[in-house]
Amino acid sequence: MLALTGRRIVVTRPRHQAEELASPLREMGAEVILLPVISILPPEDPTALRDAASRLDSYDWIIFSSANAVAALLSELGINADRPRARVAVVGSATKEAVEQHGWTVDAMPEKFVAESLAATLPSESLAGARILLPSAAVARDVLPRALADIGAVVDVVEAYRTSPTPGLAETAVRTFSDPLPDWATFASPSAVEALLKVVSVDTLKKIRTASIGPVTSATLRSWGLTVHAEPAEHTVGGLVEAIVSSQIR
Repeated sequence: MLALTGRRIVVTRPRHQAEELASPLREMGAEVILLPVISILPPEDPTALRDAASRLDSYDWIIFSSANAVAALLSELGINADRPRARVAVVGSATKEAVEQHGWTVDAMPEKFVAESLAATLPSESLAGARILLPSAAVARDVLPRALADIGAVVDVVEAYRTSPTPGLAETAVRTFSDPLPDWATFASPSAVEALLKVVSVDTLKKIRTASIGPVTSATLRSWGLTVHAEPAEHTVGGLVEAIVSSQIR
């Protein structure tokens, strides 16, 4: 019998990213319930992103904290855009893969896939006075920009995309979290946690297990009084699947 046979697991990732997690869960025997709680949308005003894209060679570093940020900037540059003179840093292997799929090279990536680790990974001697482009979500933590500014970098934080609750989420979520309840709900971002908790009660989520891709998402879950039953040491989709399996075995 496969490790997750009989387990019903909710995947809350955006629709275009859901199968990356859903497929390996199914391979482990799980019944996967797709519940995309957020949609990825262009910025309401794309002027700043377009301006940054038009003068990309004025930057010394480009830092991507998500694959969505990579896709947003590259959509402005065009599919055949050459690698700029700037060095490229990323947070996370999925973001690295998105950059490399475009033919660009990644110059820096922290061992721990969180923004705090990236600031410590970058060579400080190259950051004093450096111009850095940070394409990000409309609502994003300011930990990394502050850390870079403290070193002496000039950071342009540009809205590259925004998230919005998926249309019809409330009705779909009510059906998903009615009896019988699923066994697990998985989360890959704080925004997914916040979006789901607008339509599903904390008390309901306390009745099932939660799995988080990393410490920032876990902190959001815990801030609502929820227990994190699985969090991988390696903050990747593959690590998340392994963490769920390990939690089932224990």
